[in-house]
Amino acid sequence: MKEIAIVDLGSNSFHMIVARIINGSIQILSRLKQKVQLAEGLDKEQILSQTAIDRGVACLALFSERLQGFPAENVQVIGTYTLRRAVNSDEFLRQAARVFPYKINIISGQQEAKLIYAGVSHTQPEKGRKLVIDIGGGSTEMIIGDDFIPLIAESRHMGCVSFAKRFFTDGKLSIERFQQAKQCALEKIEDLAWEYRQLGWDYALGSSGTIKTVSEILLALHFKDGLITLPRLHKLVERTLKAEHFTKIQLPGLHHNRIDVFVPGLAILVALFETFQIKTMRYSDGAVREGVMYNFEDQFRVSNIRERTVNSLTQQFDLDREQATRVSQVVQMFTKQFIAWKEEKFAYELGQVLFYAALTHEVGIVINHRNVQKHSAYILQNSELPGFDSEQQQLLAILTRFHTATFRMADIPDCYRYVSEDVLSAILLLRFAVICNKTRQATEPADIQLKTNAIHQWQLIFPKGYLVRNPLLQNELQQEQKFLTSLGINLIYR
Repeated sequence: MKEIAIVDLGSNSFHMIVARIINGSIQILSRLKQKVQLAEGLDKEQILSQTAIDRGVACLALFSERLQGFPAENVQVIGTYTLRRAVNSDEFLRQAARVFPYKINIISGQQEAKLIYAGVSHTQPEKGRKLVIDIGGGSTEMIIGDDFIPLIAESRHMGCVSFAKRFFTDGKLSIERFQQAKQCALEKIEDLAWEYRQLGWDYALGSSGTIKTVSEILLALHFKDGLITLPRLHKLVERTLKAEHFTKIQLPGLHHNRIDVFVPGLAILVALFETFQIKTMRYSDGAVREGVMYNFEDQFRVSNIRERTVNSLTQQFDLDREQATRVSQVVQMFTKQFIAWKEEKFAYELGQVLFYAALTHEVGIVINHRNVQKHSAYILQNSELPGFDSEQQQLLAILTRFHTATFRMADIPDCYRYVSEDVLSAILLLRFAVICNKTRQATEPADIQLKTNAIHQWQLIFPKGYLVRNPLLQNELQQEQKFLTSLGINLIYR
């Protein structure tokens, strides 16, 4: 095992991730975050104030305690917008060196953009061409790339802290101030519009604080698909500007630590959507820190992020690979035949998560075979799972939680993105696949027909004589039939 640490000296906050490389993947050990607001201390002559330097140095002293004993080659420290803009950044480095023994690398805007793209690419499942946007405290990065390769990467001097200082100094809100901030952002990126639109993209992903906050607010406002769109942003702006001051903003999902930088970040995001004509965007957990982290080892550069994650879980929890494969094969067979999804637009996504649930449903057996479904769900819900967003991870945990044993309908948690009927259907598909492999024998999966025309009507048709030759399976199906009847679900098998 190799322990590593990544420290990101951002314009708004300083972040540190401590992790270890194990079983071909990264396991996060701890995360530390301190709101330093370095950019707030940058004056018109680009001189960083001593007060801001003191805040940064105090934070690094705290980080240094956690890093005691780490060899220098295992610690990567990067400084971004504010430190590359500050004419007295050498003074910050000199004072920081007294309490922090690791080298601080001040990176260019393009380097930062490429690292952000790497962080997103290594943690999200989307393949193909991606537009990645990161609104930081002092700068905004915009990257288009194919898979892991950035094609164009730009960084512009506009961020939520610097815009807050420039347009909202006293925290007062008005339509005029918001429009001034938005117009400034439009002017900074208008020269990029044509080239970015010409390149195009299949997916738009956003990272870091502003976009994370917007995503959380939209989810709290019951936009269940987790997508950021321009009409939704306009509604958010309208609702936000009803307040006359930052402190009066009433939005579910808005954390108090983000109140003073939320509105300027929102103005920048709206400008980006309008300039690049972005239709939909999804939030990504990966950003510059993850980009640095995944650059430690070439082995992380794989085309299927979810597969890497599941392979790591398989090694870490010593899963029975053969049994997992058998269950996943039957799940795939059932999923291909299932045509009763309520929301067809999520059918492929549900099938994918269902497949990975089949591969990982027994991770909890490492704790105890008894209540394995509860142990598995806990592990999957609380692990770092690159390649799965928060909704997909929750669904993964739900499917494993109810893959066996009895439950009540009321026990199934609600999801933002997926309707309850589809979640129940996915649970049943996994349960049937597990039942069909209860013998744990290395036999070819039978050609089983699945028929259903409603959530409460299911039919499994086995090859002639198959159930007679497999009495254990017949008994399991009989028990499942009784249980499902108590839920108002009719299962027929023959």
